[in-house]
Amino acid sequence: MSVAAMAETQLPGDRISKRNFDKLARFIYDYSGIKMPPTKLTMLEGRLRRRLRATNHSTFDDYCEFLFNQDGLAQETVYLIDVVTTNKTDFFREAKHFEYMQTVALPAIANNGVRTIRTWSSACSTGAEPYTMAMVLAEFAEGRNDLSYSVLATDLSTDVLQTARRGIYPEDLIAPVPRDLQRKYVLVAKQPGRKEVRISPKLRSRVGFARMNLMDDKYPVGDLMNIIFCRNVLIYFDKQTQAGVLNRLCECLAKGGYMFIGHSESITGFDLPLKQVSNTVFQRI
Repeated sequence: MSVAAMAETQLPGDRISKRNFDKLARFIYDYSGIKMPPTKLTMLEGRLRRRLRATNHSTFDDYCEFLFNQDGLAQETVYLIDVVTTNKTDFFREAKHFEYMQTVALPAIANNGVRTIRTWSSACSTGAEPYTMAMVLAEFAEGRNDLSYSVLATDLSTDVLQTARRGIYPEDLIAPVPRDLQRKYVLVAKQPGRKEVRISPKLRSRVGFARMNLMDDKYPVGDLMNIIFCRNVLIYFDKQTQAGVLNRLCECLAKGGYMFIGHSESITGFDLPLKQVSNTVFQRI
């Protein structure tokens, strides 16, 4: 075990009390909709240790006292939520979705007279999903002078949004991107041995990033969207929260527009203005 790892395991007050865990879990759920069952106690302890260091608190009890009894939430909420959110992302993840978007959804939207295609990655993580969407859109719009597009990318975590805006990734992360698209939209580092790539400025300019909480009553996204991706985030919510999020997303989706959810997710049992058109792909009716 490294010295750093030993230091982490030897922090005083190394466990979160049941009382404080319940308070944290309730706050995290109320704010973000993310469920925090007792089985996640060890995970929460591990992730919060850096917040103890950042706020100069030596124990979890002290940190929770700061949060709940000294008005610390006003300054700490964003950082607390950042450390508890899970951010798994890959380019062209669940590739069938992007194939459907390219071959079915975009032609149908364009054939319906839409000339500015608005899309939204509603849980964008570090940016692989919205940049993948932008690649598909750029390919579709190529040579169509009467067609434009935009991608809105939002997330609850400020940390991942910072990474997404930079558009710099480990070289191996873009392996799923087809070679022809890599040549057009990905820049390789010039320095020998630097195994990083960057999304091209032209593609980055098509994606706008903003922090948004899906637990909010309204989603200020402007005009209605033609395509919404909300993938692999519903699984963190209970049924009541899922219903609220899905209904609010539908309010932002134009008639005939498409919603994509994760392959491990379902909207069965919800009363929504959607019809299923493919595996985990739905159209607004």
